[in-house]
Amino acid sequence: MSVSEGAELVQAFRFRVSLTAVAGGSPSLGDGYFAECTGLELEADLKEYLEGGRNDGVVRRVGRAKLSPIVLKRGMFLPETGHEADSAFWDWIIGMVQGTLPIPRYNGLVEVRSPNDRRTVATWSFERALPSKVVGPALNAKTGEVAVEELHLAHERLLLKRPDNQGGSP
Repeated sequence: MSVSEGAELVQAFRFRVSLTAVAGGSPSLGDGYFAECTGLELEADLKEYLEGGRNDGVVRRVGRAKLSPIVLKRGMFLPETGHEADSAFWDWIIGMVQGTLPIPRYNGLVEVRSPNDRRTVATWSFERALPSKVVGPALNAKTGEVAVEELHLAHERLLLKRPDNQGGSP
């Protein structure tokens, strides 16, 4: 596929992440406050079949999709002045590990916006995410950096949604 003369490159610095509770979860879990999002990956698991008498190659069969965890990073923040830092990520994984039922799951959208923020140029959706890891900030008294925490999400499906058919790609 060739790139047309007026093609525009998608820029990765303006994006929004929203998490929506499937059932039993808090209605909001840090919507839009993320500085980094990685793990929008879908890999095909191909199986090799060694056919008898065919010594010059292999037959490849389609297997299951492999999904990478989605990693969201954000600066820790105080919901209101004078209060403690937001602990929603930690509360979610601790509740899950302790067996608190129901275990809340979240669906998510990652929207990449145009530089002028007037339109969405790409949208990924993921389904039924659970926290697989939460990482607290690296603390260093010698720097004035913002405290950044990470949330790793294990999910069950990832789609690149298309504006014309909201079903997306498999």
